[in-house]
Amino acid sequence: MAAPKKGRSHGAQSRPGRTLAFILIAMVALTGGMFLSGHTTPRLGIDLAGGTSITLKAKSEPGQKNAVNQTNMNTAVSIIERRVNGLGVTESEVQTQGSDNIIVNIPKGTNEAQAREQVGTTAQLYFRPVITVAAGAPTPEPSASPSGSGKNKATDKATDKATDGSKGKASSTPTPTPTASATSQGRAVTDALKADSSPTPSAGSSASGKPTPSASPTPDPATAALQKKFTDLDCTDKAARSQVTSGVRPEDTAVACGKNSSGQWEKYILGPAEVNGKDVDKAQATINQQTGAWVVNMDFTGGGSKKFAKITSKLSQQQPPMNQFAIVLDGDVVSAPSVSSTLSGSAEISGSFDQQSAQDLANVLSYGALPLSFQEQSVTTVTAALGGEQLHAGLIAGAIGLLLVVIYLVVYYRGLSLIALASLLVSAVLTYVIMTLLGPAIGFALNLPAVCGAIVAIGITADSFIVFFERIRDEIREGRSLRPSVERAWPRARRTILVSDFVSFLAAAVLFVVTVGKVQGFAFTLGLTTVLDVVVVFLFTKPLMTILARKKFFASGHPWSGLDPKRLGAKPPLRRTRRATGPAAGPVDPKEA
Repeated sequence: MAAPKKGRSHGAQSRPGRTLAFILIAMVALTGGMFLSGHTTPRLGIDLAGGTSITLKAKSEPGQKNAVNQTNMNTAVSIIERRVNGLGVTESEVQTQGSDNIIVNIPKGTNEAQAREQVGTTAQLYFRPVITVAAGAPTPEPSASPSGSGKNKATDKATDKATDGSKGKASSTPTPTPTASATSQGRAVTDALKADSSPTPSAGSSASGKPTPSASPTPDPATAALQKKFTDLDCTDKAARSQVTSGVRPEDTAVACGKNSSGQWEKYILGPAEVNGKDVDKAQATINQQTGAWVVNMDFTGGGSKKFAKITSKLSQQQPPMNQFAIVLDGDVVSAPSVSSTLSGSAEISGSFDQQSAQDLANVLSYGALPLSFQEQSVTTVTAALGGEQLHAGLIAGAIGLLLVVIYLVVYYRGLSLIALASLLVSAVLTYVIMTLLGPAIGFALNLPAVCGAIVAIGITADSFIVFFERIRDEIREGRSLRPSVERAWPRARRTILVSDFVSFLAAAVLFVVTVGKVQGFAFTLGLTTVLDVVVVFLFTKPLMTILARKKFFASGHPWSGLDPKRLGAKPPLRRTRRATGPAAGPVDPKEA
């Protein structure tokens, strides 16, 4: 049995170079990936970059019970995040706090008043009839008649009418040119608005109903203004999109923007809202069993079903694009399916959906039906100067702590401190690079608590080195030479290190799950550095110690190696005395004892 053990031990000692090469290659690859990604510094949180923190409290609408639940809150978070990012902020943080609060952290660079207006109100979802649609760019020049390029197609779920609008076409059969068309887009808009409006008694009619001569009709100023707004609108401009939807009421004829199935911007003139989001009972993304394509199924409330049947009955008799209804969230058209028959109770929206786009639309429809509103609880402005001062103080504290650790290692462990310092350096490089890469990958932001977690990790990492070094020194005290001491000490040190790091990681995981906001940054960093501590100790510290144990400076027990047997109190004869003592050796001499 002794020979196989020696063989395994020798084999384990002969491969430390491969392990070191592996971790060094991994470090080079990660560092190269960091530079290639164009992100060379970690993404900073609101406390370091500055910005605004808004706390919203959810409450149920009158007559609704148990509306404030986890599902509705998570959906609200996704909608609010989309709103804030629509302002041009790609690094906002929106998350729940407790059971009924939402925290919105907006980094510096966003107008605070506009942000508060965007996140402080409930999402407004409406179903509006489409009057006309055109390409999203400004079209001052005359153009052809309005296009009927609807995005998707709605069908009655009960009768399961098939569509051939899988790529966003309104119909596969030719359709006559709409009567609202004219030689210019301005004329088309005017005619479409006239066609959409309900007939009213003429001002030139007599009491008997007979027409009487009247003057030529004068242009409606509101129609002319809407026509100009539509003609000049550039939906590819983010600022123009945000301005066109401000101040629009549900009962108004509105101009809006949206993307078609090809991802191109289109602009719409939409009639007054006929159905709102609260008329939707539920919506979900499913796979149509007949076509195998992703669709969105909507179920309406009792009152919503009647409203939807009324508007779809009217739309189904129109020519494209006036047979479409637009699903409008916060003024933006998220979908514009066409209608070919009267729909009621439930409906299916089909089109060029993949799983993600179908789920996104179902999410929008579901959120519009939520009986939730939000009340602004607090607004806190964090300046970058304040965060910078705190970061500076934190870095000074971390530097002092690191310096004290280095002094302790050098004084107490001498030559072994070189291994510890090299391991700390590798751990620092890996932590920095991974934090930088996690910023664009998962949105990780380095805030002050996260910096504190990194500082705490210095002690955790140093503790692992100390456990390993002390196990080695214990073996040397028992009279063994350095190389076998390293191999015998490692299994016991390994168990202790794993148990210690597991407890730290478990604490970090629990803290991350049960807390919200900035405390999660501390927990995440603590957990990340704990995992990296295990990686560094196993793949760098142990192999490096194995290699250096073969060097004369350490193997001979040089006084400055930190492994001097005399300084450690080792008594080599004690080893031989123990071997001589046993049942076959007879009683031990009292003088020797």
